[in-house]
Amino acid sequence: MKAVVYTQYGSPDVLHLKEVKKPTPKDNEVLIKIHAASINAADWYLLKGEPFFVRLMAGGLQKPKNTILGADIAGQVEAVGKNVKAFQPGDEVFGDTSGCGLGGFAEYVAVPEDVLVLKPANLTYEEAAAVPLAGVTALQGLRDNGKIRAGQKVLINGASGGVGTFALQLAKAFGAEVTAVCSTKNVDMVRSIGADHVIDYTRENFTKRPERYDLIIAANGYHPLLAYRRVLNRNGTYVMIGGSMTQIFQAMLLGPLVSMMGSKKMGNLMAKSSKQDLVFLKDLLEAGKIKPIIDRCYPLNDTPEALRYLGEVHARGKVVIAVAA
Repeated sequence: MKAVVYTQYGSPDVLHLKEVKKPTPKDNEVLIKIHAASINAADWYLLKGEPFFVRLMAGGLQKPKNTILGADIAGQVEAVGKNVKAFQPGDEVFGDTSGCGLGGFAEYVAVPEDVLVLKPANLTYEEAAAVPLAGVTALQGLRDNGKIRAGQKVLINGASGGVGTFALQLAKAFGAEVTAVCSTKNVDMVRSIGADHVIDYTRENFTKRPERYDLIIAANGYHPLLAYRRVLNRNGTYVMIGGSMTQIFQAMLLGPLVSMMGSKKMGNLMAKSSKQDLVFLKDLLEAGKIKPIIDRCYPLNDTPEALRYLGEVHARGKVVIAVAA
């Protein structure tokens, strides 16, 4: 089979399309013919091996253990192991392989059945592949860490990105009043997916406005922790999902300390793969309450360029790899 492989950390130039051995599913695994995969920020960090601690996630300090990137997949079941009960050949599925070795940037992957869910009937493979990691991350940030409730005022910083577009739509589905922060070019798009209010960060700094929010989801953006704290309501919550390494460490290390200073809670999310959460998203997708936003779609052989685009440009929604027709 064809796969995009990397054997050393570096720029997208270290990625190469190669012929590799097609996997054979183990007793509890499903062999998937991949039709589409999507790129996440984690793929960029794992590719570069920076910051250094991500090399532990990649399974090697000097070189990556898992040589095929790609967590989000959508495709068709080709074969199943003898102990697999939930799926059969021909089933259309999608899922997150981040907990079982990645492997999405390839024509086939073998994964445990418990990371897969039947694909929403109303989505293309490309649309389904855009959902798992970003959608589950947004859901867990809002529901589990943010304790979102109907009627709350919620601000999504970085509302036009992969996680942000899902966070915006999910917050609306939970009954919140949502303010989206994005750049000028994305104002109309975030309005089209449900934002009640939009702040163009190129023209205005929301941390200096008088409005206060019950919940802030930072899917991107570059503001100090205390600036976020200032625009929280009493008993408000800040959840850092994505951003610079400085922001990540601020939320991890300083968030608990700041939270002890009063009633405002500040911290970060370490999202976990969850089949149950993916089923929850599937139901919302099939009901038309949320939809994936795709910026660009690349063929498998252009995966290096797709990663370069994600790593160097603020993508609108998700960047997808079309693996098979």
